[in-house]
Amino acid sequence: MPSTRQPGDPTSTVTGGRGPSWPAVGPARSVCQVLSANRRMPVWLLAAGILALAPAFAATPLQPLIDRTPSAGTLALAPGEYSGPARIDRPMRLVGGGRATLAGDGTGTVLEVRTNFAEVREMRITGSGDSHDRIDAGILVEGDDNVIEDNVLDDVLFGIHVRQGNGNRIAGNRVQGKDRGLGMRGDGLRLWNGRHNTIEGNRFTRVRDLTFANSADNVIVGNVVRDGRYAMQFVFSPRARVERNDIANTGTGIVVLYSQELIIRGNRIAHALDGGGAGVAFKESGEALVENNEIVHCATGLLANAPLDDAEVITVRGNRFAHNVLGMYFYGEKGGHRIVDNRFEHNLTQVAVSARGAARANVWRGNYWSDYQGFDRNNDGVGDTPHEVYSFADRIWQDTPMATFFRNAPSLELLDFLERLAPFASPALILSDPAPRMR
Repeated sequence: MPSTRQPGDPTSTVTGGRGPSWPAVGPARSVCQVLSANRRMPVWLLAAGILALAPAFAATPLQPLIDRTPSAGTLALAPGEYSGPARIDRPMRLVGGGRATLAGDGTGTVLEVRTNFAEVREMRITGSGDSHDRIDAGILVEGDDNVIEDNVLDDVLFGIHVRQGNGNRIAGNRVQGKDRGLGMRGDGLRLWNGRHNTIEGNRFTRVRDLTFANSADNVIVGNVVRDGRYAMQFVFSPRARVERNDIANTGTGIVVLYSQELIIRGNRIAHALDGGGAGVAFKESGEALVENNEIVHCATGLLANAPLDDAEVITVRGNRFAHNVLGMYFYGEKGGHRIVDNRFEHNLTQVAVSARGAARANVWRGNYWSDYQGFDRNNDGVGDTPHEVYSFADRIWQDTPMATFFRNAPSLELLDFLERLAPFASPALILSDPAPRMR
């Protein structure tokens, strides 16, 4: 049904359902608009008019407008500020047009969506509570097949909280958390016990983490994450597809814990340096594909433990690891991962291990190494001799974790140089790539 709103009408519009459309109460008109009708009004009467109109300038409560919207109807808000908190408990569309603000009262969650097939679009949502126990958020979604799209959330502890929701679409939103220290922030996105959700094209800044817990088969694609702790962490959340995300200036990039069969493809991860952070980290998580990512200037490019069994190896293919402190770090007594066709460029240490043989047991082939010292006499693009990585003085900090602080100290650098020049002990072979690429 067409809207009844006329040009210049400051009110909101409700459409849908079986009845006619009607205007809903919107934000009050400005003082200038109200009083400009009679410029010769006496001063005392003007003052009395302002006092009489003062209550009208308070933000309009949103909940009554939602309650008046029929099931499957659309509530198109007029520009202005509306007061929350508010709840949507039946299918409907809430549209702010990019100029409507829902402001919470500083307690609890600002907007709750507890239904299926609802939409929240083009709203600005601000002013959540500050309780981590309650998970105070900008938007709570508890239901299936909802759409949360093109909204702006700021001054919220948690951004978007999806709880027991399946098939929801969270797209094009901009989320900025409260101005707090890193450990006191909430998650930009928190997904718990939800499947087949799509998280696409959002921007998260000044948040703690993006957390996926007990949630399988979700798609996270094309998001931007800045200024956080863990850009993304997956806990008991198998088969996620993580593609084309842009992550920078976080403590750690993507962390995978007890989650199988992830696809991590085409992401850019940079400047994950705090607290020994890694671009991508795996723990007890196998059968994963890490492909065509660019991991630059991180404490460790990729961190992984040994697979639990031969069927749970990680395939690392076509990635670029550049200018990291450690290109890769493997821990555990057993190897088995496949590292093929990657580029290792100017990492301070290309590959490090926690135990001898941990990396050598992996499959290495066709990688480009910036420190390869061999030749390609037949010009086939493959080195004539294998690329071998040995541990010389590096064994000191690899075997003794407390010495890691000194790994780039001048004394260890000098000792490493002397060991390479005239070894006084047999160096440990970390890996051998039999077919290193020349370019």
